[in-house]
Amino acid sequence: MLRGLDISDMLIIDRLELGFQPGLNVLTGETGAGKSILLDSLGFVLGWRGRADLVRQGAEQGEVTAWFDLPPGHAAHAVLEEAGLPGGDELILRRINSSDGRKTSWVNDRRCSGEVLRALSDTLVELHGQHDDRGLLNPRGHRSILDDFAGNADAIGRCRRAWAALSAARKAAQVAAAERDAIAAEEEFLRHAVAELDKLDPQEGEEATLDTKRRLMQGAEKIRADVVNAYEIMGQNGAEQQLGDALRWLDGAASRAEGALEAPMAALNRAMVELDEAMSGVADAIDQMSFNPLELEETEERLFAIRALARKHDVAPDELAGFAGTLRAKLEALDAGEAAQAGLEKAVREAEADYDAAAEALSAARARAARKLDKAVTAELAPLKMERAVFETRIEPEEPGPEGRDTVSFTVATNPGAPAGPLGKIASGGELSRFLLALKVCLTQGQPGLTLIFDEIDRGVGGATADAVGRRLSALAAGGQVLVVTHSPQVAALGAHHWRVAKAVSKGMTTSTVVPLSPPERVDEVARMLSGDQVTDAARAAAEALLAG
Repeated sequence: MLRGLDISDMLIIDRLELGFQPGLNVLTGETGAGKSILLDSLGFVLGWRGRADLVRQGAEQGEVTAWFDLPPGHAAHAVLEEAGLPGGDELILRRINSSDGRKTSWVNDRRCSGEVLRALSDTLVELHGQHDDRGLLNPRGHRSILDDFAGNADAIGRCRRAWAALSAARKAAQVAAAERDAIAAEEEFLRHAVAELDKLDPQEGEEATLDTKRRLMQGAEKIRADVVNAYEIMGQNGAEQQLGDALRWLDGAASRAEGALEAPMAALNRAMVELDEAMSGVADAIDQMSFNPLELEETEERLFAIRALARKHDVAPDELAGFAGTLRAKLEALDAGEAAQAGLEKAVREAEADYDAAAEALSAARARAARKLDKAVTAELAPLKMERAVFETRIEPEEPGPEGRDTVSFTVATNPGAPAGPLGKIASGGELSRFLLALKVCLTQGQPGLTLIFDEIDRGVGGATADAVGRRLSALAAGGQVLVVTHSPQVAALGAHHWRVAKAVSKGMTTSTVVPLSPPERVDEVARMLSGDQVTDAARAAAEALLAG
C-alpha cells in the first residue's frame, strides 16, 4: 500500500509531500493543474518508462521518494530477495533525475537498477485508464491476463517443459536423419574404402619398419662381401690365430720374465674376449644380410601400397589404421541408423503425446477460467448501468507453442443482438471506461497489497452512471487502496480521502500544489466540479447532498 510520496523539482512541482491512506483516495482539480504530473512522478520512481524532460526548469536535478507498507507474504519480498536487497515491513523507493538525463535509483537506501524498480512496481501499483497501459485493450496480452486470473502458472510450466522436451526430441531426430542421409550419400565409397583398407590391413609404425628393411636389403649385397672378408681376417686364419700364438709365446717366457709379462698377457686375454664378441656381432650381421630377392620385392610392394593408400585418403601412413576405424564406424552407424532413427521417432511421438496432454489441460483450464471471468464481469456490469451488455472471452486455436495452442481475446457487445467485437473498438468512451473497470475489478481480486490507480476512468460518463462508477470504485477500495484522478463530482464525493491539485503563478514561475481537503473544503471543491468557476448556493447544496451519500 502506498503511504507517501515526496516530489522535488519535477516539472512544475517545486516541493510536494503527500501522505496517502487506505480506501478510496480521490484527486481533483482543473484541467492542466498538474494531476498527470503526480502520476508521471510516481511512474518515475517506480521505474516506468515515460517522458524524459521531468526536471523542473532551472533545477539541477529532480527527485521522487515513495514508501509503501509491505505486509508478510507480499510479492515484493520475493523481488527484493532475488535482487539481494534488504526487506522489511516498509519499502522506500528513491530516484533522482539529473538535468543531463542521468537517472539514479535506490531501494531501502541501496543502489539498484531501473529493472529492479519495474519488477517491484508490478507487485505494488497498477495504473489504469481509458487508454489502458496494461494490455486490456491489446489482444496480444489477453491470454496472459486470463492465465493470471486462472492461476495457470503450474499448468503453463508443465506445458513449457513438455514443449522444450518435444523441441529437443524433434531436433535430435532431425539431426540424426541428416547425419544418416549424409552417410548414406557416401555409402558406396565407404564400403569400397573399408574393404580396401581391411585387405591391406596396415599397422601403425609398419611403414617405417618396411622402409628400413627395404634399405637394408638394398644395401646388403654391396657390403656383405666386405663384412665376410672382415670376419675371415678376424677368424682362425687371421687375427684370432695370431693373437693366440702370441699369447702362447709369452706364456712360455713369463716364468723367466720376473712378472714383466703379466700385464701384457692380461691385455691380450681381454683382446681375445673383445675379438670374440666382435666376430659374433659380425656373424649376426652377415646372417641379416642374407635374404631372398623375392622378399625384397614383396617388401617394396607392400611399402608402396601403404604409401599409395595414404596419399589416396590424404592421411599419414601411420594414420591409416585409425582412418579405417573411422570409416568402419560410419558404416556401422549407417547400418544401425534405421533402428536408432526408429527409436528417435518413437521419442518424438511420446513427447508429442506429453505436450498434447499438457496443452489440452491448459486449454481446459483456460476454458473454465473464461466462463468464470465472463460471469464475474457480467455481474460487475449490472451495478455500472450496463446490465444489457455482454462480455465474452473467446478462446480459439492457434499454432502450438511453449504456452499451449490457444489465442485469447476479450470481446463485448453493448446491446443484445448487436455484433460482438474487440473491446477497444466496439465500446464508446463511457462504455469502455465501465467495461475496463468491471474487468479490472475481477482481475485484481486476490491481489492483496496492490495499489490501484485509475486515471480518469470515469471520463465520458455522468449522472447516475458516474455515481455507479464511483460506488464500484469505493467498494473496490474497501480493505485496500485505490487512487482515482477524476473530473466527476459523483466519484469525488464517494472518496474516503480527497486532495485538490491546483496551479499557481508566483514571480513568473508556475508551480503545482496538492492539498488535502477538510469537509467544508470538499463541499466547495465538489460544488466547483458541479457548477464551474461560479460556485452557487445550489451547487453547494448539491455537493452536500452528494457527500452525504
